[in-house]
Amino acid sequence: MKHFTYKAKKVNGEIYNGEKDANDRYDLYKILRDSGDEIIDYKEKSSVGSIFKKTNISFGGSIKTQEKIIFARNLGSMITAGLSMTRALAVMERQTRNKRLIKILSSLQTNISEGKTLSDSMALYKNVFSPLFISMVSAGEQSGTLSDSLKVVALQMEKSYALQKRVKGAMMYPSIIFIVMILIAVLMLTYIVPTLMKTFTELKLDLPASTRFVLWLSDMFNNNGLMLLLTIIVVIATYIMWARSAGGKKIIHYAILKIPIIGEIIKEVNSARTARTLSSLLTSGVDMVESVRITKDVLQNVHYKAVLERTGDAIQKGEPISKIFTESVKLYPVFLGEMMSVGEETGKMGEMLMGVAVYYEEDVDQKTKDMSTIIEPFLMVIIGAAVGFFAVAMITPMYSLVNVI
Repeated sequence: MKHFTYKAKKVNGEIYNGEKDANDRYDLYKILRDSGDEIIDYKEKSSVGSIFKKTNISFGGSIKTQEKIIFARNLGSMITAGLSMTRALAVMERQTRNKRLIKILSSLQTNISEGKTLSDSMALYKNVFSPLFISMVSAGEQSGTLSDSLKVVALQMEKSYALQKRVKGAMMYPSIIFIVMILIAVLMLTYIVPTLMKTFTELKLDLPASTRFVLWLSDMFNNNGLMLLLTIIVVIATYIMWARSAGGKKIIHYAILKIPIIGEIIKEVNSARTARTLSSLLTSGVDMVESVRITKDVLQNVHYKAVLERTGDAIQKGEPISKIFTESVKLYPVFLGEMMSVGEETGKMGEMLMGVAVYYEEDVDQKTKDMSTIIEPFLMVIIGAAVGFFAVAMITPMYSLVNVI
């Protein structure tokens, strides 16, 4: 049992603060919703027991996204076929090879046998099951459409995972080329350049600026390698600490959105993820305020989180959800806001958002393919320039060497 402090609104519009014990935030929402009140904000007071409990379930390996997708899809199919919840979980427990997932499935069976719901049981493993997953299961249980909700969860995770893989795949090739270039440069500065440097020094040649720069880098690697390594580690550690701070995240996330080509893809990825997540939650019966809150947690970019935060506040004030999205044209395309507006007018918000999600997912798929085509010649130019600079820096003194000989 956890202790929550919260701010809620009564049916007559009166806003008040209160405290209550509940199993989790979903239980808190249910308790207040049953009494006719609506939660505006809440905070959980951590306890020593809850900390140990979380620590206890964090060991034993990881569970891949594909395994969670299979879990949701198969559980939904078996429930549709008429199997009881505990039997369906037992079947999956025998089929899986992941030791940690086996323990979780066994625990879910035990909890359900004791009278708990699937969503309450899953909430004990929040580091495995996302708030999106738990909320949609809870909504499916309350509406009697659990099997459909599980299938929607599986589709949601599958599409999100595929979108993430496409973006990562597009960045894999340039990342590998960049790493290989650095390794080759380090090897040349460590083993090849020192030999040439010795020759140039003995002959007292007048070296051009490019050659002196390359020789200086080589000298740094060979004579001050440890200091250079420590400096690089300190710089990287400082950057990571700064990047994790609120100010650092704002600057970095803003800068990423301004990168040519990549920035536009990131915007469309966030638009697709927002639309699909909201659509999945609303279709499953999750209320609008909670849907927006969960969608905010799904997004990574702090500027998009801020838009969802403002959206949640606007909904509580009785304003349409499309208002904030229409005003945030620097992040979300006008098309998304307009489709939301149509969804509000027709009462088909879930369907409209799903159409938007599919559109941007397909567009991102095509753009990532195009980006791979564009990046390849661009990388060739960079590699050529780097090789050319090194060649000029090393060959130019050779002419002076020939004259000396």
